[in-house]
Amino acid sequence: MNVAVLIESRAVFQDLVIMPYVSAVFFQIDLVHGFAVNDRHRLRKTWRSNVQKSLKTSRVTATARSKLHGKPRKTSVGPIQSVSTNPFSFKILKELASKFFGHNTVQDRESVQINATIILEKKSFLKLLDIGADLVDDVDDVLAGRRVTLQLISAEVDPETDTGKVSNKVVLNDWYGSRDEIEQSDIKYKLQFEVDREFGLPGAFLVQNQHHNEFYLKTLILEMPDQSIIQFPCNSWIYNMYKYSGDRVFFSNKVYLPDDTPVGLWKLREQELMMLRGDGKGERQEWDRIYDYDTYNDLGNPDHDKSLLRPVLGKSEEFPYPRRCRTGRAPCVTDPLSESPVSGLADIYIPRDERFSATKSMGFLADTVKAAAHNLLPALESLFEQPASTDFGSFRELKELYDEIRDFVKQKGKNKSTTAAEQKLFDLRTQDEAGQDILEFPIPQVICDSEDENAWMRDEEFARQMLAGLNPMVIERLEVFPPKSKLNPGIYGTHTSALTASHIKGQLEGLTVEQALENKKLFTVDYYDIYIPSLNKINSEHKGPKSYASRTIFFYTKENILKPVAIELCLPPPPNTIEPGYKRVFVPPLSGNTKDWLWELAKAHVRTNHVNYHQLISHWLETHATVEPFIIATHRQLSAIHPLNPFLLPHFKNTMSINSQARKALISANGIIEKCFLPRNHSIETSAAIYKEYWHFDELSLPKDLLKRKMALPDATSKYQLKLIIEDYPYAHDGLEIWNTLREWVHDYIHIYYKDDATIKLDSELQTWWNEIRTVGHGDKKHDIGWIKLETRENLEDILTTIIWISSAHHAAVNFGQYAYAGYMPNSPTCAQRFIPDYDSVEHFQIVENPEKYFLSTLSTKVQATTVMTTVEILSTHSTEEEYLGERAIKCWTDNQEVIAAFDKFSSKVKDIEKLITNRNENPELKHRRGPANVPYTLLHPSSPPGVTGKGVPNSISI
Repeated sequence: MNVAVLIESRAVFQDLVIMPYVSAVFFQIDLVHGFAVNDRHRLRKTWRSNVQKSLKTSRVTATARSKLHGKPRKTSVGPIQSVSTNPFSFKILKELASKFFGHNTVQDRESVQINATIILEKKSFLKLLDIGADLVDDVDDVLAGRRVTLQLISAEVDPETDTGKVSNKVVLNDWYGSRDEIEQSDIKYKLQFEVDREFGLPGAFLVQNQHHNEFYLKTLILEMPDQSIIQFPCNSWIYNMYKYSGDRVFFSNKVYLPDDTPVGLWKLREQELMMLRGDGKGERQEWDRIYDYDTYNDLGNPDHDKSLLRPVLGKSEEFPYPRRCRTGRAPCVTDPLSESPVSGLADIYIPRDERFSATKSMGFLADTVKAAAHNLLPALESLFEQPASTDFGSFRELKELYDEIRDFVKQKGKNKSTTAAEQKLFDLRTQDEAGQDILEFPIPQVICDSEDENAWMRDEEFARQMLAGLNPMVIERLEVFPPKSKLNPGIYGTHTSALTASHIKGQLEGLTVEQALENKKLFTVDYYDIYIPSLNKINSEHKGPKSYASRTIFFYTKENILKPVAIELCLPPPPNTIEPGYKRVFVPPLSGNTKDWLWELAKAHVRTNHVNYHQLISHWLETHATVEPFIIATHRQLSAIHPLNPFLLPHFKNTMSINSQARKALISANGIIEKCFLPRNHSIETSAAIYKEYWHFDELSLPKDLLKRKMALPDATSKYQLKLIIEDYPYAHDGLEIWNTLREWVHDYIHIYYKDDATIKLDSELQTWWNEIRTVGHGDKKHDIGWIKLETRENLEDILTTIIWISSAHHAAVNFGQYAYAGYMPNSPTCAQRFIPDYDSVEHFQIVENPEKYFLSTLSTKVQATTVMTTVEILSTHSTEEEYLGERAIKCWTDNQEVIAAFDKFSSKVKDIEKLITNRNENPELKHRRGPANVPYTLLHPSSPPGVTGKGVPNSISI
């Protein structure tokens, strides 16, 4: 809508609505004068009644009539008031209205004044659904007497009420007079509280919003009579007071362990936690602030199609899973165990303060994720509608795809004859607030930064990406050769591997297999036990994927370079038979200059295993799904004035929001994961199986993970307390720098508030928080051996460092390189369409005749490749308001000078890590830092500019 039209509409609104109020105001003015405060409520009701009568009998002024009929009128675009020809000043009107609404004074007692500044954002003025929202609130405020009020609560108790002393209610004046922004922007109001001299220090305040619409409250700042400052970080949406069961309460930035809580704040502390927990009943509404748990029972849509029924994940022996936020939606008709999905592009409930801001680029990214899932596949199917174009014919054709898609989007956006599906794809070119296209389809780093665009195919690059690619947390050191399975041989066939010493002995630089094992030179990426249990399901679909469970053996050379020496591809026995499973071994060609396309196909199948495990386990399960119960428990059990609440919240920012988008668009039935990834509609079932067998909280810490995979050994003399087996292991090397820095910051913070181990045991909120995480949030694993007992400060350091590591560095390592590596499909294929043919078969001759075409026809289709390319570009993008390690968007988060000093030290060390990583990437001796593809390892470089950068460690899982 044109801004001038909005202003003109507002002028019409003034003449039509405000003028009739004037007579009612003058009618009452003589009645008001001299009346006591207690009579004002009655007068307000009388006045409003007269206003309503006046409105019914009022006549539209000549000026308003002319405007309604579209006649021109002189106007100046400035303050809204200047548009109206109405001679009655709003300033006078507000002064008159104030006689009815009371003054901000405390009478008949000795008092002191506390000056205050409140900072907020009004509901976005030009958001499509918010047009007129501010006009309504102006009428509420100025004429109807529905205001925003605040009331201070003292940390000292009032003996008469047994709660904190309460100040007078202060009205937030000049709501109408404040500027109405085209976009959301901070608005400051000045207030003045009057309190009794014995009031004590304010520790909290109450706020009531009597307006129709919500606003975003950022901060309240008090200037005390002694010139000291008390700050209240709020950062919360405030809806109309009738949406809540009580006033909204906010605490100052001074925190207390439960037993140290000032008496005046104790009840408020308990009441606020109770409100956040809710009662577990009913369907949650947009304005609710309730954090509760539920199973993943909302991924299917059986009412739409029975084929979209999906099992419930969680509270299940077969499918254990972490919990997600409860929404309370009605069950499906055809399957009462499944929760009915939200319709179209509607949002899934999460507490309002967890949702992306609608005007920020984070919100644009989230909306693009939704739009991609809702619109992308039909658009791409329209683009690639000819059967002949289902698969790529050559690497050149694949590379041209980036320009083709970009040109397609631009041209179709200009073409009036664009089909509906094509227009949907064009609509995905959402721009952020800086006007930059979120989807640009650049050439991915893995094929654009090297002189050889096929460097990604080299064996050394294939191996390097196991240490420094998208999923560097699977490789492990071999202690036994050949590797052995832990699966039940009665179900999955013999454990005997087809790998033998003869397959690899010629590639070990003169060492025997036993010597290579003893010298810690052999490594593996072993997906046998991960995929064998589900392969019969995956491969049984007609025209569905065809894949193996892979084992890859690597050797660490004298040149300190990792290289692959053998690949074993396996299939389970056919169901209900006594036949053995299938096992086939591939080895690299003896000459490095000779290309063996069967070896290349074997590596492609390994990549498919690797990228699927990356997306479903290393990424989704181990970060997104794992962290959500921590967030819910933190809000339910750790008060806003508990020391760990403000400490942890930056590491939870936006996570519930992106998780809800993922449940709707990515991991849902028929969503992007099921359409494009290997396990198809068994994808999330697969992650539940991994959660059941392999997920242990303690092993999510980087040191424990490295020790478990035998990629490091304990070493008390090292600054990391362990020694890496491969020193040039970029993920581990950079990760340990971040881990140690995080651990030191956690240590410093904990020791400020917990003076000894006894205080850990006596902290009731802390103990309840950890118990709820273990027994409810991750309740299906409550008896797991990986849980840490919370009895000492060191225990707490382990827990908190692990949570922050998962939310920041672990997620960054598996997320922000997705476009660089997976944006080019052959380097990270999400699906495989064919098995590898036998020698001398018809298909083998097809390989010989046109190896590139056959190779590409084995992997993801054009639609799948382009869908994944688009999705991972979105997911790899940093927003402009991203918060990185060492940063805090809320500057007033603490009043403790010791904490501020400790955080400054932490921030400084994070900057030192950035310099260290830059220097490592420039060191030619570290061959795994760049590799043949010349992609520097920057995924754990803490800061980043906005966009797709392949670096940056945000505080939280924000995309």
